Amino acid sequence: MHIVLVRHGETEWSLSGQHTSRTDLPLTEKGRERATQLGPALSGWNFGVVLTSPLLRARETCEIAGYANRAEICEDLREFDYGEYEGLTTPQIREMNPGWSLWRDGCPGGEMPDQVGARADRAIARMKAEAGDGDALAFAHGHVFRVLTARWLQMDAAAGARFALSAGALCVLGYERETEVIQLWNKEP
Repeated sequence: MHIVLVRHGETEWSLSGQHTSRTDLPLTEKGRERATQLGPALSGWNFGVVLTSPLLRARETCEIAGYANRAEICEDLREFDYGEYEGLTTPQIREMNPGWSLWRDGCPGGEMPDQVGARADRAIARMKAEAGDGDALAFAHGHVFRVLTARWLQMDAAAGARFALSAGALCVLGYERETEVIQLWNKEP
């Protein structure tokens, strides 16, 4: 089984570097163009399950890529909740809280990395259970996918800091024999 991860296309806030969790932004024109390119990149797969975050940017990417009719909403694929830091950039946050790290400190009024890790574990378990003889496809967000990848590799959620992920990128998690591995990372279609 493989898990194919698709980070949503570009939004105004992903372009500006603003932390976006609950704010439900649409894709930019460039984000829609990237989503269109994803359809052909995904066409050779046999997906037993397709999941998407409930947020508009992920659902819109899923729809444009051609998978909306098969996709099921997965609340566990929501983005890391930035709480009071929603809409702020990392430099703005560090003006208020020097030395802040999302991966160590989480967000006041939001989530800690281990909380996102617990959601990622549930999403992985669901994909394994529902993929059947096929693979799993998920449309979601940068930070939750970075945590999900760390958990796939049996690492702490905070290890997600080490996996840069661009808007509209494609990743593949799988196995080498019985060991969980990254087979493809941050590929632009």
